[in-house]
Amino acid sequence: MHLPGVRGRTDVCGCFPTGRHYPGIADLIADAIQNVEGLCHEFEPGMAWEDIPFAAIDFETTGRDPATDRVIEIGIVCFEKGQVTRRESLLVNPGIPIPEESRAVHGITDEELQGASDFATVMPQALELLQGKLPVAYNASFDRGFLEAELARAAPEGMTAGDMPPAARDDVVWVDPLVWAREILKELSSRKLGDVAAHLGIPLERAHRAVGDAEATGRVLLALASQMPRIYGELVRLQKRYAAFQDAEFSAWKRFR
Repeated sequence: MHLPGVRGRTDVCGCFPTGRHYPGIADLIADAIQNVEGLCHEFEPGMAWEDIPFAAIDFETTGRDPATDRVIEIGIVCFEKGQVTRRESLLVNPGIPIPEESRAVHGITDEELQGASDFATVMPQALELLQGKLPVAYNASFDRGFLEAELARAAPEGMTAGDMPPAARDDVVWVDPLVWAREILKELSSRKLGDVAAHLGIPLERAHRAVGDAEATGRVLLALASQMPRIYGELVRLQKRYAAFQDAEFSAWKRFR
């Protein structure tokens, strides 16, 4: 499916890529992005998203179901103006054994986590790292689902959405480089993080460990930036649209497989 506008930058201007000017189009676009749902209130919808500090987030877990599985490692890498400003890796004791199939992916053992703190203890540090940052994750629904489930179990009573960083608020859309990789890198047979990073020349020395995957996620996003919308509000608007198309295509593929 060809989706127009993905391969060129989308700026708030009075013309389309053809160079043809349309009176009033800049005002219409500016008004439209003000009303996009899912934006962080901390940032202006019309600003360049590359100027917004963001936190790339990755979780390693005991499995794939946030209702029954648990986070065992948190990786958060903070970026500002295209540069890494902080890397943080936090081990988490899940309170349950790590299944063999999960251990085979990330290599984290029960013994390694024996001295680690539980999520409730680690949570304040993680939330502090995420304050004032645009949340970014590769295949964001996975990491977001685990963060929401862990917060529901661990957050103290009385904590409100206003106390939470953008990543922990359910009305904020996480930026997902996977959505954009699927639209921009259509020639790739696999858009897994490791394959996309390799295609873009981005090192991933510790694949399937949280901080390594988080840093690669941020660098993939920045590498794709020149082919993405420039304006924050438009980025979120189009990502939601493309993600919906991709989900529909995947559902159709599963039905007729």
